[in-house]
Amino acid sequence: MKKLNLFGVEKKVVLITGVAGQLGAEYARAFLQHGALVAGLDLRKSPRCEKLQQEFSEGFIFLSGDITSRDSLLQVLAEVSRGWGPPTVLINNAAIDSPPSSDSRENGPFEDYPESSWDKVLEVNLKGAYLCCQVFGSAMAKKGSGSIINVASIYGLVSPDQSLYEYRRRQGQEFYKPVAYSASKSGLLNLTRYLAVYWAKQKVRVNTLTIAGVANHQDQSFLQAYCGRIPIGRMADSDEYNGAVLFLASDASRYMTGANLVVDGGWTAI
Repeated sequence: MKKLNLFGVEKKVVLITGVAGQLGAEYARAFLQHGALVAGLDLRKSPRCEKLQQEFSEGFIFLSGDITSRDSLLQVLAEVSRGWGPPTVLINNAAIDSPPSSDSRENGPFEDYPESSWDKVLEVNLKGAYLCCQVFGSAMAKKGSGSIINVASIYGLVSPDQSLYEYRRRQGQEFYKPVAYSASKSGLLNLTRYLAVYWAKQKVRVNTLTIAGVANHQDQSFLQAYCGRIPIGRMADSDEYNGAVLFLASDASRYMTGANLVVDGGWTAI
């Protein structure tokens, strides 16, 4: 009897947005290690991308493109299709936020949050995912198969815990986690549901992966507050979401669409 590789992703054509970042590069490495072909999309190539190209010269290509431009994405689709055919997996990973080091206006009170910041975050995090689904997802629908994974956040499910930043306020900084990131990530949830139903007959599965924070040399006071709040007691390592994306891309999840897979160390269980 032929053995079925239920979790196999060999030779799948995987397009990952935001590949130059910490998690995008981790997702790319996981798929490459399991035999997939990976097209990494970002505005600029990072040292992480250079390393992937050196290690996986046959299976990885970097493509410069703007996810907020439909014309740019159509060019990326044409380039990927010429070499490997259209993507069979799309990971909408690219996103921006206002990190603690941002301008004080970015992290101030909601009442003063800049309209321009709202527009920029929503354009990348939500419009960018919508356009990628439109361009790459429609190519999957025409082919009659595919898996789209929209990467969301715990802050798309629950409100940010502003008490994590109390230490900043005690230092005299008026600091709050901004609203736009939460709004953009919650929008992904219904984009997923809409497209899961819309493309069900074309056998394009669309799911959300909701994740928590990732360790990346954060301020020690923030880490102490964050890790004290999360049941598992720590932030995620950068490779700890790889199993989830491999699962959602593989036949192991072939009956799963319109769902939200939460991998958050227990954050939203409280």
